[in-house]
Amino acid sequence: MTLFYIVLAILIFGFLIAVHEFGHFITAKLCGVRVNEFSINMGPRLFGWKRGETEYSFRLLPIGGFCAMEGEDEVTGDPRAFTAAKWWKRLIILCAGSFMNLLTGFVVVIILFSSVYAMQTTKITGMEPGSALAEQGVLVGDEIYSINGRRTYMRDDFDLLDGRFDPTDVELVLVRNGEKLTFEHFRIEKREFADDKGKTSLRYGITLGSFAEKNFVNVTRFAAYECVDFARMVWYGLSDLFTGRAGLKEMGGVVGVVDFMVQTGENASTVSRGIQNVLYLGAFIAVNLAVMNMLPIPALDGGRVLFLLINTVFTAVTGRKINPKYEGWIHGASMILLFGLMGVLMVKDVLTILNR
Repeated sequence: MTLFYIVLAILIFGFLIAVHEFGHFITAKLCGVRVNEFSINMGPRLFGWKRGETEYSFRLLPIGGFCAMEGEDEVTGDPRAFTAAKWWKRLIILCAGSFMNLLTGFVVVIILFSSVYAMQTTKITGMEPGSALAEQGVLVGDEIYSINGRRTYMRDDFDLLDGRFDPTDVELVLVRNGEKLTFEHFRIEKREFADDKGKTSLRYGITLGSFAEKNFVNVTRFAAYECVDFARMVWYGLSDLFTGRAGLKEMGGVVGVVDFMVQTGENASTVSRGIQNVLYLGAFIAVNLAVMNMLPIPALDGGRVLFLLINTVFTAVTGRKINPKYEGWIHGASMILLFGLMGVLMVKDVLTILNR
């Protein structure tokens, strides 16, 4: 089954790239911007065709794709060039790729959640004697609303926030009988509890076992919550990189992600469950791409949006435009750095797999 999951993972990547670039492509067309080439993947061109003014290509390396619009980084004199379009049209075009990835992830999660029995909430259904929460007035039936201002929408959010707060000094907000209760300087700490067999382990001593009724509204709502959590995980990962909690060792490239997807599929109890798990990871990657692409980093869509806004304000104040070629140089240099990082991560992933 290894080959099956490898192919499935590659197809998912290809689909997400195609969806992202299609977002740029279709909005460019709708905004009247000339598109010279629409390509899936990067590198040498394998095959393609031309329809109207646009060349459609499929390239060798599955590490990206592009929608090449006329005059992206230079003034060409073409009235239908990207740089000649109104600023709000350019903003829509730049954001459309990430929006399509976000929408794709949301739709996939809705489909996956439609097959589950129910969705777990943050309502407390059990409390063990000696729990720090019980000692401070938390009751069975309370719903955990937020921890240090960070919303908890469903059961997994409690685990997501675990380790990201001082357990001895927490602001905890509960919902009890429809009313919010705020606990300042609260302790949420793990203690040793014994199970039915007498084996002890560190736990919070609470059970979050309530389920929301399965219907279209709740499936859609919890799918949105899941996508919010996907975005949170991206931000937490970036935060860990900047604070030193994570380094290059914890980072992975395309090869590492495909390998993880393959392992996830193979470790599932059934092929059906394996496919669902891989699709779930695909939804996470889709939201990940949406968030990462909107970061204000040159060469990414977010970097282009930043330059667009700066140029728009500069033009409004001075009546002059910043020469697009300077922005093009910055994006080009940043793209080289990004490809270099991708290459380093790819080598690291391959070595990790070979040494396993």
